Amino acid sequence: MEVGTLEKVVDIKRKIEQIYGVPVAYQILTVSGWELVDGLDMEDYPIITEGTKVDLAIKPMEPNSISYNDKMKMQITVKFPARRINIEVDQTDTVRSLKEKIHIIDSTPIKKMTLFFLGRELIEEFRNLNEYGIREFSEVIVFLKNAHQPKDPPSKKLSLVVQTSSSLLNAATIPVEMKDTNTVNDLKQLLLSRKILPADDYLFIHRQRIMRDSCSLKWHGVENGDCLYVFKGTVSRNGYTTS
Repeated sequence: MEVGTLEKVVDIKRKIEQIYGVPVAYQILTVSGWELVDGLDMEDYPIITEGTKVDLAIKPMEPNSISYNDKMKMQITVKFPARRINIEVDQTDTVRSLKEKIHIIDSTPIKKMTLFFLGRELIEEFRNLNEYGIREFSEVIVFLKNAHQPKDPPSKKLSLVVQTSSSLLNAATIPVEMKDTNTVNDLKQLLLSRKILPADDYLFIHRQRIMRDSCSLKWHGVENGDCLYVFKGTVSRNGYTTS
């Protein structure tokens, strides 16, 4: 199947549905054991290149059971400084679509909203709620811009595991400790300074997403005990190159 670099996973699933008749909701696509997330596109997966094999698994279709879409629905609480409201959302809703629902129900201007969950700002509006760990009965806090913003919580230490690709150090597993305020570049320089990695260009991956060198581990949503994957490669305006 031919796909574009900016083609989203869900669009590929729609093609599969047209060809083989498998409903999008029942498809699970994986590459090397990594499940592909509907809202992401091919550029988000540096491991996918020309000729990559994508595995398709089909979820069981149980008769007389609750529909897949119903299972994806969940209730969350949206808390304002002086009030709170309950909203029904879908696990695949994005931060942007949540803001739109809040606007429809509460008339709060979308541009003025800043959303937080468990002390973390929901910055990337195209990311799904489940990627931020939002589940049934979760509480999302709304702060309005030009109002008093919450103080940044103090930095905390993280114990991480860096997993190299098979082309690096024979797929080594490297434990490291960093602060959540450290950037990806700080981590990269630490590994280089300890000569754990040879001098080269690298891509770091967290939860199937390419990490940005200048952004902190906290910004990427890295938590204690998480695993980061490292590949040789670079990112440019025209895409990425891996080796």
